[in-house]
Amino acid sequence: MSISVIIPTYNRIHSLPRAVDSVLSQTHAPLEIIVVDDGSEDGTDRLMKERYSQCDYLHQSNLGVSSARNLGIAHARGEWIAFLDSDDRWLPNKLQLQIGALTESPQYRLCHSNEVWIRNGVRVNQMHKHAKSGGRIFQRCLPLCVISPSSVMLHRTLFEEYGLFDTELPACEDYDLWLRICAREEVLFIDEPLIEKYGGHTDQLSQRHWGMDRFRVHSLINLLENQCLDGDDRVATIDMLIAKCNILVLGAEKRGHNQRAAYYRDIQRRYRIQ
Repeated sequence: MSISVIIPTYNRIHSLPRAVDSVLSQTHAPLEIIVVDDGSEDGTDRLMKERYSQCDYLHQSNLGVSSARNLGIAHARGEWIAFLDSDDRWLPNKLQLQIGALTESPQYRLCHSNEVWIRNGVRVNQMHKHAKSGGRIFQRCLPLCVISPSSVMLHRTLFEEYGLFDTELPACEDYDLWLRICAREEVLFIDEPLIEKYGGHTDQLSQRHWGMDRFRVHSLINLLENQCLDGDDRVATIDMLIAKCNILVLGAEKRGHNQRAAYYRDIQRRYRIQ
């Protein structure tokens, strides 16, 4: 089972070594480690050359995490793709346990795991809404992302069937892709923490963009317009779209952004008719 590991990074020379070292320490070594530098200006290129010459290092201008991951996928030689965000860390047996689980259940093409959350250096408990699970999880994916990119290992044929990461999305690009896949695929879940997910720092995408639900609305509309959903799934998707638009309407009205509020009200009206 050949595995390509893709690590997108942007100005994270402070955390990138922790991520790369966690891959190099795996009990099952991957075929290759691809670090995609999305236009860093902090010496990442020098770090990779001097300390991690065994990795494949790709550099592009700053086009966003979706573009960086897509570039890594295009260069990957492995049958399976595993992602790791440059501010997260894998536990040493992550790949080995996922390979074992997928070998025992070959009908699955996506495997993810539980995770440990660390905020500002302190371990914290996940809220119930972030709980992970397996099987047919499409409707559980609608409110927010319930699959962490750093925990995923997936077969490369999924990209051929469902597309790559949406480069129009500066955030929630993972939410968007998992929805497309989970609308048609069951997923395998390992109920054991295999990654440490670090948060609380200012360069997180969720810290840099206001109103994350506006990106989810974009994804939900694309899903309704471009993918044939089963009856119950379509109803649940429309209900979620209307609910998220309502959140955005209330936020816009509170701030006096009447044109923005009208835009999301129009979306609500359009999909209530269907």
